[in-house]
Amino acid sequence: MTKAEPFPESPVNDVGPNAVPALDPRVPSVPSPAANVGDLTATIQQLRAENLRLYDRLLRKQGELENSRKRMQREKEDFIEHANAELVRELLPSLDAFERALRHRDQRVPDGFYEGMELIYGGLLQVLERAGLTRIEALGQTFDPRLHQAVEIAEDERRRDHEIVQELLPGFKFRQQLLRPSMVKVAVTKRQNDPHSGSMDLRGRS
Repeated sequence: MTKAEPFPESPVNDVGPNAVPALDPRVPSVPSPAANVGDLTATIQQLRAENLRLYDRLLRKQGELENSRKRMQREKEDFIEHANAELVRELLPSLDAFERALRHRDQRVPDGFYEGMELIYGGLLQVLERAGLTRIEALGQTFDPRLHQAVEIAEDERRRDHEIVQELLPGFKFRQQLLRPSMVKVAVTKRQNDPHSGSMDLRGRS
């Protein structure tokens, strides 16, 4: 019968009921659950605050970008409208020439020539009107210094005060912009010609 070998010595010195086992240094320590929850709560709050700050900054940048886009679009439209208005303004003398030629026809010129001019004039006018050109109403209207320019005054008691009795040169507007005021002849009464009457003159002053 072989001799029983002795049990290996325990690393624990105290093997009594109150003995605390020695900790293996290779096993990581487990943090306290209460401390772990507190750290996570603080981290979550910090992340939420940072998220709100970044979201607010994003909204501000988006607003600035949208305002910049609208401003650039508005400036582009204003530039195009101004350029178109200048182009149309340069074409007004050609329209005037067409109207004068059609108004004062030479009997020696064949009618077919003027019919061709009418077609060209009408086509050009339609294109400009589609682009935004409008003719200012003048004949029979009350004189408006914002739209009309009086180049002649006729004393006529049969007419209304400041009534336009003749359009000498048509005026035009391009959309909301005044290109040229109408050159007109205006009827006035003797009472209005009286410097002591205090009525509004043709320049719009009272």
